[in-house]
Amino acid sequence: MGLLIDWFLDFWDNMPGGKPSRAAFGALLLVLLISLPLGVYWSIPPSAFDPIEEAQADAAASNINPTTGYTSVFTLHRLMDTLLHKPGGYITNDKIPPGVWLDNISHWEYGVLVQSRDLVRALRKDFSRSQSQSVEYPALTVAEPQFHFDANSWLLPSSESQYKEGLEALHQYQMALADSGQSQAQFFARADNLNNWLGDVQTRLGSLSQRLSASVGQRRLNTDLAGDPAAEQSTRGVADTEVKTPWLDIDDVFYEARGSAWALLHILKAIEHDFGPVLDKKNARVSLRQIVRELEATQETVWSPIILNGGGFGLFANHSLVMANYISRANAAIIDLRELLAKG
Repeated sequence: MGLLIDWFLDFWDNMPGGKPSRAAFGALLLVLLISLPLGVYWSIPPSAFDPIEEAQADAAASNINPTTGYTSVFTLHRLMDTLLHKPGGYITNDKIPPGVWLDNISHWEYGVLVQSRDLVRALRKDFSRSQSQSVEYPALTVAEPQFHFDANSWLLPSSESQYKEGLEALHQYQMALADSGQSQAQFFARADNLNNWLGDVQTRLGSLSQRLSASVGQRRLNTDLAGDPAAEQSTRGVADTEVKTPWLDIDDVFYEARGSAWALLHILKAIEHDFGPVLDKKNARVSLRQIVRELEATQETVWSPIILNGGGFGLFANHSLVMANYISRANAAIIDLRELLAKG
């Protein structure tokens, strides 16, 4: 240690360029000393919360009665608010240290954002409308496009400013749901509405499962047109392809899946509360709870300092394949749930 200190002092005294170089080097060293621990702190994902308890507490604080749909809308609002106000705030569009280096938490944010976007679209398209010819609720026509704003914009307008506008519009809808003096804002907890949204969740989880499994590389047959002999596609596809996630993208896909699962398990808990009678009628409540249990397993602590990418049956663990297992099991349970909801 003493030799290292002596070397540094000698390097400092004899640095080429004199005082200007020492000043620049000192500033760089100071930035690193501050950025490294701050970056570690900012990279810690937020803890889970109970959406039902917190929605009831929020309603009690506002002296209102939480009606059907209030918990789901509150949960969506809380997810987006968490992205903006967790330690470090919204990091994806940061252009200076330490945020610009934190790609894992940035992809975690994107996973949460995708699930939030899907839910706000379902609110506008299905949950808030009684039938295909009904009028959209005005606040939701603002919230949906704002949540779909570019996730990487940092200047005029920034992503944060657009998401805050979406949150304000979503809060208007949330408060209107609890207002017994109006009838325009509605949340229709029906089996067909829930089934439509679960279809979007199913495709999201299916895609994540495939991307996670590609961490070790796979030979995949083209099944794009399977099941329909008359089906066609725009251009000719390859019958057999090698699918493998680039080495530098493996941890990005892992944390995107982790963020997506974190958001989805909270949404599903809120959905169980708001769609309770529908789920009970279909005897499907336990199926939804099994999905939540699988997603909760994706949030277990990762003890390794890096995302390991061992072979499927190799000596070292493969975190992506473990995550893919839980995501696939949740996706299979969603397929079963959708079948139950579709039955009369």
